[in-house]
Amino acid sequence: MAPQSDDDPRMPIGRGDRTALLVIDMINSYDHPDGEPLRRSAETVVPVIADLLERARAEGVQVVHVNDNHGMWGSRRDELIAEARSGGHDELLDPILPAEDAPFVFKARHSIFYGSPLEYFLETNGIGRLIMVGQVTEQCILYSALDAYIRHFQVVVPRDAVAHIDPELAAASLRMMEANMRAEVQDAADVRLDTGGD
Repeated sequence: MAPQSDDDPRMPIGRGDRTALLVIDMINSYDHPDGEPLRRSAETVVPVIADLLERARAEGVQVVHVNDNHGMWGSRRDELIAEARSGGHDELLDPILPAEDAPFVFKARHSIFYGSPLEYFLETNGIGRLIMVGQVTEQCILYSALDAYIRHFQVVVPRDAVAHIDPELAAASLRMMEANMRAEVQDAADVRLDTGGD
């Protein structure tokens, strides 16, 4: 493969050719100041994410759940899920819960890469293409897409599989990801999951 310039949209040299579906911050009680508008948006995206999860599992595509620890520094996956259930919105949790064998990465701040072992996991598993779904479009999805871009990952964001608080900021964030981070922003139904890498 020939060397690639900064203007070359192809996956940069050094990253693997496998794809991962990243489910970001969907374990949430929605019991916070912005919870109500986020919950309303999540109601529309959860079925889309659930469908992508089903497709990914059927095609053997790696699924990784990345979630805020919500200050629960000593928590485990099951404790975080139990805390999320306290919000009374099981219908937003049950369709997208992680499988027992799915990698689950805790993060402390907005970006999925900040203070987490995610990059190491992706590198050691030959993953270079990231499909990001979850919440919040104008916060954690945006910052994670930027961090992925500067780390030379290829980013895909299904516009109907990311939830938002502010619809105008979310729309602007999707435009920014597409224009400035070379993200593929498309409908979930059009997203190609399996890139053929092993």
